[in-house]
Amino acid sequence: MSLKSFARPLALAGVAALALMSGSAYAADKILIGLITKTNTNPFFAKMKEGAEAKAKELGVDFQAFAGKYDGDNDAQVAAVENLVASGAKGILITPSDTKAIVPTIKKARDAGVLVIALDTPLDPIDSADATFATDNLKAGELIGAWAKGTLGDKAKDAKIAFLDAIESQPTVDLLRDQGFMKGFGIDIKNPNRYGDEDDPRIVGHQWGKGAEEGGRTGMENLLQKEPGVNVVYTINEPTAAGAYEALKAVGREKDVLIVSVDGGCPGVKNVKDGVIGATSQQYPLLMASMGVEAVVAFAKEGKKPEKTPGLDFFNTGVSLVTDKPVDGVPSISVEEGLKKCWG
Repeated sequence: MSLKSFARPLALAGVAALALMSGSAYAADKILIGLITKTNTNPFFAKMKEGAEAKAKELGVDFQAFAGKYDGDNDAQVAAVENLVASGAKGILITPSDTKAIVPTIKKARDAGVLVIALDTPLDPIDSADATFATDNLKAGELIGAWAKGTLGDKAKDAKIAFLDAIESQPTVDLLRDQGFMKGFGIDIKNPNRYGDEDDPRIVGHQWGKGAEEGGRTGMENLLQKEPGVNVVYTINEPTAAGAYEALKAVGREKDVLIVSVDGGCPGVKNVKDGVIGATSQQYPLLMASMGVEAVVAFAKEGKKPEKTPGLDFFNTGVSLVTDKPVDGVPSISVEEGLKKCWG
């Protein structure tokens, strides 16, 4: 979708009603905060919107939400940033679809005095935003990798691992989770800035599922054709894992393949309970977004910018491994605990 064709339905749908002010500055005594997510369809981003909206209401500030039509829709996100800058937003919270392509547009927003905070997915380079509030995605991947290795025990040395990633352009969140899994499983990641170049014979291959159930199903089907004996599946998120499970079920393999994932939403944790997913690393998007709103308000009122977690180049909002089959040496919480905390 072109930038022009995206901007019109946004305004007409009322998602960005304030953009109808024909680019006039937002009232000086008002604080407008915008949230831009990758899509509206992923429950993760719905929870993020819920957190930001609730916190904005609590703090008495105005809020607008935007999203792309699909994961990777950079044009939509560019249009949304421009719309918010024109409307006089004090801050923009964004989960970038294309971590490099959006950077010039983010620079323009920051040059205009807008505080930009990346949520969940860091920009490339990370300092292209004023701050990043995110899960430690490398740690999230490492937890599920270590769990899978520990669960397999001696069989790990002969594993056949399928990787269901997001998109081939490799946004940083996907790269970190993927390579975190490899690190936890004991695979040499080779180039730390790129996946797909590893030569470990246990790797069957990578498929690009776009973070969606349909992509997970198709990717799993393709990798099963390449290696019917797959016994471990890494998935970028839980919708992808659900699709992989359906593909495995169709060939009678759903009970003898370990599926691991990252997200920790309520549907995903329920899938851990039901045996669809063996373990998942739980993130806290509602917290990310609500903290982002608080940070923009502090910036608007006091000129204060967010700080980083010591030892990291972002603020770590936490991660927990959720499973009812714990492995020695791998910290985890139970499904019951995970359901109480899911995406809070």
